[in-house]
Amino acid sequence: MKLNTKQIAHLRGLAHSLNPVVMIGNNGLTENVLKEIELNLNAHELIKIQVAGDDRDARKTMLAEICKKTNAVAVHHIGKQLVVYRASETVKEKAKVVIPKL
Repeated sequence: MKLNTKQIAHLRGLAHSLNPVVMIGNNGLTENVLKEIELNLNAHELIKIQVAGDDRDARKTMLAEICKKTNAVAVHHIGKQLVVYRASETVKEKAKVVIPKL
């Protein structure tokens, strides 16, 4: 899924008020963490993830890996927080996050 800059800015604005729903600890990106991210993406579509650790490059790598393994889009990475989005996979479900068509 490709989003343009206006759509990403819209999602960033929506994510501002969100609290992190997944915490990545010192063990890094484990299978259990990925399962939790999957669950939350299915439930919310737009989620915020808190990462422990001070290594910025490691956080960038984690964000890329999360997006690759969950088929999500990276919305924002600031400090120790990552924001990712994935549209609902089922057509029956009504979209929880409405993205403007631009």
